[in-house]
Amino acid sequence: MSLIKTLIIAEAGVNHNGNLDQAFRLIDVAAEAGADMVKFQTFNADLLVTASASKAEYQTRSTAIDESQHAMLRRLELTFDMHKKLISHCNSRQICFFSTGFDSQSIDMLIGLGLDKIKVPSGEITNLPYLRHVGEYGKPVILSTGMANMNEIESALNVLELAGTPREKITVLHCNTEYPTPMVDVNLKAMLGIRDTFGVKVGYSDHTTGIEVAVAAVSLGACVIEKHFTLDRKSPGPDQKASLEPVELTQMVTAIRNIEKALGDGYKRTSLSEEKNKAIVRKSIVAAYKIKAGQLFSDSNLAVKRPGTGISPMRWDEVLGCKAQRDFEVDELIEL
Repeated sequence: MSLIKTLIIAEAGVNHNGNLDQAFRLIDVAAEAGADMVKFQTFNADLLVTASASKAEYQTRSTAIDESQHAMLRRLELTFDMHKKLISHCNSRQICFFSTGFDSQSIDMLIGLGLDKIKVPSGEITNLPYLRHVGEYGKPVILSTGMANMNEIESALNVLELAGTPREKITVLHCNTEYPTPMVDVNLKAMLGIRDTFGVKVGYSDHTTGIEVAVAAVSLGACVIEKHFTLDRKSPGPDQKASLEPVELTQMVTAIRNIEKALGDGYKRTSLSEEKNKAIVRKSIVAAYKIKAGQLFSDSNLAVKRPGTGISPMRWDEVLGCKAQRDFEVDELIEL
């Protein structure tokens, strides 16, 4: 039986705080945890945000109040050279490098660096020129849907398809962009609604605390899980507090891999591990009392007891009325 393997994306995001050595350590943690990909964020602050744009509430809680969103993002940019070094380090740790491009120029750079998938962040799901540019590449797309409704998802899918990316190459991630996401707002079943409505592969980009929602998503059929992680939740930065620490990331990956094994193929059968229990737990037809040779088996002289190494009780009606071929002691397995 072949298992369906979930693509686990360990989201380093901007938790490197612009420090290359810290980014290397995040790669190491993701590799050691067993994630399939470690994902960063690629953007140019000047192309992403205006100088006067305010920060999200969750960003204000964890960064300097008087710092603009533009200034914050400027500190977190990764240069082209840094990208090359991160890719090299990923290769040395045998984990796939991945990054979200937040503008068309960033997408072009990432494709030029060899990425074979494109990640569309939630904030760009209503960005028509950007979506069209992504779609023109015709590469597999992972589309996050935080803040979006079903109509917006449909519109984004249509843009990607018309631009050249067929729907079968698109995986849609259910997502909530509050960091951390309150449990009451997760609405995990929406992932299934997206799958059934649009006929796409689905996954879950998780911003809750803990690992249980991501694991639950896999049990519901997510084929991609994306989860933020950090070296230390107490570190400064906009996403740190809603991220897993290294031990938790390892626990999540282990739990997902266990769930994959446990889900199986949906066909009920006796498992190899329990085959040996049949003889112990199931029952056989036995003599309720001493039975002499020539007596007829009846409801009154037969019983059903463990072990299950004799005639199955499912053959009860077949045994009734048959003649005993020999003497049977109490509790002895009946033979015909």
